[in-house]
Amino acid sequence: MTPRTPRSLRRPAALVAASALFCLTLALTACGGGGSDTASATPAAAAASDAGSAASLAAQVQLQPTYHLSPVLPGDPSDVDRNGSSASAYMQPRSVDIPASRQGINTRALTFQELEDGNARARALGAGSTTTTPQAAAATSVTYTPAQIRAAYGLPPVPTSLTGLTALQAAQLGAGQTVYVVDAFHDTYAFNELAAFSSQFGLPACTKKTLATTAALPLAAPSTTQPGCEFYQVASTSSGTVAATFPRYDAQWATEIALDVQWVHAIAPLARIVLVEASDASMAAMNGAIQLANRMGPGVMSMSFGAPEGSYVSSLDALFKTPGMSYFAATGDNGTAVNWPAASPNVVAVGGTSLRYSGTGSRTETAWSLAGGGISAYVALPSYQNATLLRTTGITRRSVADVSMNADPTTGHYVAIIPNQSTCTFCQVSWVTTGGTSLSTPLWAGLTAVANALRAQAGKGPIGAAHATLYQAMANTTTYTSAFLDVVQGANGSCSTCAAKAGYDGPTGLGTPNGLAMLSLLTNSAGATSTPTAPVAPTVASATVNGAYGQAISFTPSVSSANAFTLSLTGAPAGMVLSGTLVNWPSPVTGTFKVNVVARDAKTGLTGTGVYTVVVTPPPPPIVGNGSLTATVGKALSFAVGAADRYPVKLSLVGAPAGMTLTTTTGSNVGTVNWPKPLAGIFRFGVRADSTRTGLWTQGTYTVVVNPVAAPQVATGQLAARTGSAWSASVHVVAANPYTLSLTGAPAGLTINGAGLLSWASPVAGTYAITVQARDTKTGVVGSGVINLVVGSGTGPAVFSTVMTGVVGKPLNGTILITDATASLMGVGFSANQAGIKFTTALGMGTTTVSWPTPVTGNYTILVSVTDSVGKSTVASIPVVINAK
Repeated sequence: MTPRTPRSLRRPAALVAASALFCLTLALTACGGGGSDTASATPAAAAASDAGSAASLAAQVQLQPTYHLSPVLPGDPSDVDRNGSSASAYMQPRSVDIPASRQGINTRALTFQELEDGNARARALGAGSTTTTPQAAAATSVTYTPAQIRAAYGLPPVPTSLTGLTALQAAQLGAGQTVYVVDAFHDTYAFNELAAFSSQFGLPACTKKTLATTAALPLAAPSTTQPGCEFYQVASTSSGTVAATFPRYDAQWATEIALDVQWVHAIAPLARIVLVEASDASMAAMNGAIQLANRMGPGVMSMSFGAPEGSYVSSLDALFKTPGMSYFAATGDNGTAVNWPAASPNVVAVGGTSLRYSGTGSRTETAWSLAGGGISAYVALPSYQNATLLRTTGITRRSVADVSMNADPTTGHYVAIIPNQSTCTFCQVSWVTTGGTSLSTPLWAGLTAVANALRAQAGKGPIGAAHATLYQAMANTTTYTSAFLDVVQGANGSCSTCAAKAGYDGPTGLGTPNGLAMLSLLTNSAGATSTPTAPVAPTVASATVNGAYGQAISFTPSVSSANAFTLSLTGAPAGMVLSGTLVNWPSPVTGTFKVNVVARDAKTGLTGTGVYTVVVTPPPPPIVGNGSLTATVGKALSFAVGAADRYPVKLSLVGAPAGMTLTTTTGSNVGTVNWPKPLAGIFRFGVRADSTRTGLWTQGTYTVVVNPVAAPQVATGQLAARTGSAWSASVHVVAANPYTLSLTGAPAGLTINGAGLLSWASPVAGTYAITVQARDTKTGVVGSGVINLVVGSGTGPAVFSTVMTGVVGKPLNGTILITDATASLMGVGFSANQAGIKFTTALGMGTTTVSWPTPVTGNYTILVSVTDSVGKSTVASIPVVINAK
């Protein structure tokens, strides 16, 4: 978008010119309209201007939207109303502190982007211009939901479901009626914003319709029975016809459009909405939009815009005389001033209040300090504002406002905005707090649409001009106090008619509507006999709520009530509590419970009951796994065990062998099993987990196989030595524990040390079978191997090897050494009693590598046959032991 000069620094040239002309015409009257009952200008003086001058003046007028935004963003609204429950109606509205830096911001026609960027128009506190006066002294910004506004003004909540609505219920939502929202420029995503608003607050969804430029007018009446509403977005020409293209986007008018459309829908959710967009904000373009709406058929017109009145106003009165049409216009938001079209005697001028409603009890309202209003300098006193009826002689010409509703932006309403109008890939919705008489106007328009629906149900036509009915209510104190809340505090200026008071006053008119009583007044007008409607008890929808043992349950009963109500529970299980409209059960127990939810109408005392069936499923027992482990005798065993459960458990051993213990950590569902000195054997025992909360338990089974300690393994083979020459050789031993070595059958002089080194200083010729014994120092188990030692000058080949031991499935590698002291090797042969054992002999045949990629459990033998160059040979047997683990 092209950057724009802040509005506080600019005013349309046409508007400046028009205002200057008005000031000349009004003489002593405040510029921008008759702001005081002491103005010297008279209707006769105004009539002195010829029709040509009035038409020329009107052509210069630029109309402005009359909305305000709170100076702070409210944040996203709560989701409590998404299910259609209207639950927020009984809650406090959203409240946000207004920083001191923003309490002097000009809130008139702010945009979301200006607020978000922090570049909102700052104003000097106490400045003289009405465009620079602080909008309110409030330090907080309050934001209401549709449900809260309906409750505050005494309208029934929107039903949770539109299925099976009675004719009365449909009429109370505006079914079969049309509201025409007239604005300038274009809001590209007005329908998307309305859809987001409806979804967020549980309102009926609308169906988007299109209107061809050649469509026959008036429109066919909308359905009174189909659930949901219709939404038309139509561009107008200055001649009052349907334009082929929409006008350009304008951020300020788009905000006004979003506000108008959404809050008409909030008050009359089933009414058809026709948004008529003028090509620009000129008087000619806006008049064309009004004419087009008039041609579309009977209904209610909402006009949240205005310009200072002038001598042109009487020439435009014909715009607001279409039979069957009711016209509502905002009085403006600059304090004491009179704006057109609110000044027209055929238009209901809607002023503004500051609303306070906490979700319970009655609302309170004061006149909003910036609400437009005053005494016209150009329009004669209408008959409905006669001095006798209003009990005042201070009003001599048309006085605005006629009625009022909430308009203060610091007590404003949520509105959904899609700020990025250039692209809407995801249509990101932002929320603002809106106010101004722009807000009070569509509220009254929606309310009147509902009255027309009730009139249609009674066989009557639309109310049309409602002034006589509204003002005649003052003729009867009972009728007046029933239909209106008389606003008696606050002011929109310092003149004698600027303060709210008992009865009629300028800022708030007759007052604000008391929902159902006001609808009854409008429905039964024109001589109709009012038939009191019997009060209806609240309806509580029965439902089933499912939960699980020990897991918190929370639910909000679905209640439909014409008035505020309170809830109570009967038959609730222990621990279930009710807080407002929310039922909580922090720690449910297993079972099925029938809970009676009783809703009591706060006004009539009538009650309705619904049964909520709460089904709580039992908890599952703890989960404990099974396990299988292998240990060795005497070697400490330790392993972790645990249980899965949402509550703490107590772990214990069942049938564990002697010496096995379990340790746990407080607050943890895991433990450690320790067995310092395992015994040989196979042991099966249980690990039990008992839930400390539910009493349920589960046991897992563990198996521990404790293998005995194997005897040391001693290498065997044939060695050779020369007679008389010192000789030594190492014996290879594999053992799990420390061991000692000894010899049996050894010749004199042959010894072995602790490291397995055989030594003989002066070998004696002969052949010796020497047994090497290895004793495990821990277990006493003895293992042995036989070494054949040949001593002489020609002893032949000698074969020796490491003890080959391995584990099933893991590759085994070993080495066989072959030597010959007196001759060279001529041939070597290897064989094994198990397939898979492979032999690789190096060059010279002295070293052979043994490999077994995937050994299997068992004891095996490798046979080695060796022949040397002088014909001597040797056969050796080498053991191979493969353990399970």
